Amino acid sequence: MMNTDTDDNIVQTPKSKFLRVKCVDCENEQVIFGNASTTVTCVVCGRTLAEPTGGRSRILTQIIEVLE
Repeated sequence: MMNTDTDDNIVQTPKSKFLRVKCVDCENEQVIFGNASTTVTCVVCGRTLAEPTGGRSRILTQIIEVLE
């Protein structure tokens, strides 16, 4: 039998987020996944924006906004 107090916690919300980042070289803005499993590069100049670490990505550029 379930308590009504914990019924709201049955479906968990994801902890991963999308990030709007700005390339420090060409100032291009793009949206990347915070838990990317591959290296993410800028679509304009090719600079590495994020590297995988096994969990959350290592962000190598400026984060402008965290998208929900």
